[in-house]
Amino acid sequence: MASAAVVDAGDMPEPTVRNLLDQETLKWVFVGGKGGVGKTTCSSILSVLLASVRQSVLVISTDPAHNLSDAFQQRFTKFPTLVRGFSNLYAMEIDPKVENDDLSGEGMEGFLSELTNAIPGVDEAMSFAEMLKLVQTMDYSVVVFDTAPTGHTLRLLQFPATLEKGLEKVMELKNRFGGLLDQATRMFGLGDDLNEDAMLGRLEGMKDVIEQVNRQFKDPDLTTFVCVCIPEFLSLYETERLVQELAKFEIDSHNIIINQVIFDEEAVESKLLKARVKMQQKYIDQFHMLYDDFNITKLPLLPEEVCGVQALQNFSRHFLTPYKPALKRGTVEELEARVSILKSALQEAEAELDRVRKGKQAV
Repeated sequence: MASAAVVDAGDMPEPTVRNLLDQETLKWVFVGGKGGVGKTTCSSILSVLLASVRQSVLVISTDPAHNLSDAFQQRFTKFPTLVRGFSNLYAMEIDPKVENDDLSGEGMEGFLSELTNAIPGVDEAMSFAEMLKLVQTMDYSVVVFDTAPTGHTLRLLQFPATLEKGLEKVMELKNRFGGLLDQATRMFGLGDDLNEDAMLGRLEGMKDVIEQVNRQFKDPDLTTFVCVCIPEFLSLYETERLVQELAKFEIDSHNIIINQVIFDEEAVESKLLKARVKMQQKYIDQFHMLYDDFNITKLPLLPEEVCGVQALQNFSRHFLTPYKPALKRGTVEELEARVSILKSALQEAEAELDRVRKGKQAV
């Protein structure tokens, strides 16, 4: 596991993502977790921060929901697009499923349906391999993956094995479907005049690409996985499941982002929020207990969405400096004014008390 940045004073991992910016060898950064915890926002902000220290950055959404366009308030496609306001940050959104339009050949539906039913996820594996081939032809310093919810992410990590099973199934179906396999080559852009061997070669090429990248994924100097969660039971459970699976696949992970945290200072006026703070703190304590060697970053729950480049840049400061809630009872100037008034009132009260005491003594 790659070494995490630590605080000099306490020898504890720093509660920020600064270690990711300092690790100049990083090539692949995955961001994942349970649905609805803010993965896309965190992916977008990480890419913005990396763009400030790296030559070129690409952020890719593999989530069918495609929230990346919403986060940056800019339309992205399956090809890298320069993010407005940047000269070195690009974004793209890919469909993890093979497009339906590519299945229009006569007899193709039956062939691909049987292949997909026999090997669940093989269509996603082929799509992901094609995307990786495209990315490898470009010279980005670092690539950030905004992944779909946990289940999809775990399938993504299994793509090499899935493609291998797909190859075996294609060989099995070769005799059963005969010439129909030639039609499948259209889906991969090989032309109508190629045969089954070309189809197999295409799949083998995909497998070679993804196995090469998979070796990089297992190198902690090149790859890390950032887990995003919220301080609730189900999210804690999903995070633990994800961390265990990452260890199984030998993929480094040493950063956890806990999003939507309500800080006590902000809840003083609400009994409901106080109860939520107490509940959240219980799970935050469990996160720290389970992952005491992780960089755990806490982000505040906001009253508004973080959308647009300016909002992302503004919120990014909490990724580098631990969040400290503002005083809800006034600014420093307001507090100083209140103290001055109280001091004046105290002096008047003391003077009145002194007069009363002197009056009693005179009597």
